[in-house]
Amino acid sequence: MESLFENQDTLTQSADDELVARAQDQDEAAFGELMRRTSPASLRLALSILHDRQEAEDEVQNSYLNAWKNMPQFHRESKFSTWMTRIVVNQCLMRLRRLRAARFEYLDHANTDAGLPARELTDQTATPEETLGDKELSAVLKSEIRRLPPLLRNVLILRDVEELSSVEVAERLNISVSAVKSRLLRARRELRAHMERHAGRTGFAALTA
Repeated sequence: MESLFENQDTLTQSADDELVARAQDQDEAAFGELMRRTSPASLRLALSILHDRQEAEDEVQNSYLNAWKNMPQFHRESKFSTWMTRIVVNQCLMRLRRLRAARFEYLDHANTDAGLPARELTDQTATPEETLGDKELSAVLKSEIRRLPPLLRNVLILRDVEELSSVEVAERLNISVSAVKSRLLRARRELRAHMERHAGRTGFAALTA
């Protein structure tokens, strides 16, 4: 039992790069520690897209399952948390597409039962443009974060990207915890507004569904 606690202490003190290397060697405990470190930010991101906690939790879980399966393909050109951001965003967008398709199918079925002509449904399969859009969305997210005013951007990066606690962010920026929470709320709102405007310009309709 003592050795088990010692092993857990070693994991919590390990750098992300070391944990990634071990996870790529099929070390489930190392991957579990990576999940522990990144899951709060992943859930916040999923909630910002899906607006439903249960659906967000489901897609975060699916995201980590996909990440575990694809660890050998992670070339460590970016941080693990950045890679997870892309996976979570893609999972949530696919979830929105499935929900949208299900709504269309329900309408089609209801019209047929009522003796009305069935509505012709558009093809819900992701187009090449949509697939490319999913891959580019992470880059767009980073670009929109950079456009935030420094006063808000610094808090957002420290809290949501680097996953520091509110107390740690306050100490880092020499401001109060209440100021951290206020700025973080404003930063998240502005970031979402930026992403929704981008969605309208580029066709990321799922973001505003």
